[in-house]
Amino acid sequence: MEYDLELDKAVQKIREEGARTVCIQLPSGLKPMAAEIQHYIEKNTDAKVLIWAGSCFGSCDIPLQVERLGVDIILHWGHVQWH
Repeated sequence: MEYDLELDKAVQKIREEGARTVCIQLPSGLKPMAAEIQHYIEKNTDAKVLIWAGSCFGSCDIPLQVERLGVDIILHWGHVQWH
């Protein structure tokens, strides 16, 4: 299955926020794409990307622990569109 990860929107948001440290959170089915996402974001922004390897059971499962790492923004992907 092919997903549209809307990476251009992610890059735009990072630039708008002036984020320097970004955490990406992916469900298990998308975790194999983590390195590709990290590379794309780091290539197109000045941000450093951290990959959250912990749980991701939906949009309410936010990794609050990353706050102490100085993360400016958390980008969360899921398998379906969220309105």
